[in-house]
Amino acid sequence: MFVIHFPGIRLYVLTVMLFGVFATGCSTTTSQSFNVVTNAQGETGLIAVGADFSKYDRLNAEDMGIYFPSDAAPSAQDQQRIRQIFRTSFLSELSDYEVVQGEKGPTTLSVQATLVDFRNASPRDIQSVRRELRDLAKPGVVMFLMELKDSRTDGVLARAADSASAPPFSATTDVATDWTAVEKAAAGWASRFRRFLDDNLNQ
Repeated sequence: MFVIHFPGIRLYVLTVMLFGVFATGCSTTTSQSFNVVTNAQGETGLIAVGADFSKYDRLNAEDMGIYFPSDAAPSAQDQQRIRQIFRTSFLSELSDYEVVQGEKGPTTLSVQATLVDFRNASPRDIQSVRRELRDLAKPGVVMFLMELKDSRTDGVLARAADSASAPPFSATTDVATDWTAVEKAAAGWASRFRRFLDDNLNQ
């Protein structure tokens, strides 16, 4: 069982505007409040006010989202390799948790990782990103985002973003991706995410 726990963590209240789109094509704006938490390493994240992690006993590892500029994206094959490298690093870090895939239920907490590399992006590329992330994914940004969601409602319960440096990814045939550097970045991000889970779920 996971129990939310904030030993020595500073809490602030932040109201975040989230956007929902209905099947009719109309959009609506709602507000959601989060606690901003900071751990001993100075890393921060958002925890939804009223979030109750005590009912969850397993993690559903969702497929990773990747966003690159439309005219500066790696090949489909390289993007799949990036996904696999990050997934392997995360599953390794989550070895002490019960991890499932494709399972939804009242005791299942979904985990989704998202990589946004907009170093060479233009404002129009922002539209390719999920609506609720557009305030974060600005041109020039490299961001790794981790979200915890209720598996049945998809409601966001926690979110942590890291803008640490990342190796350049090849977008042309004459430039090769440094896969060793990608693996190192993935391991670093996975370790930080594990700390975020441990701090807030008190595994």
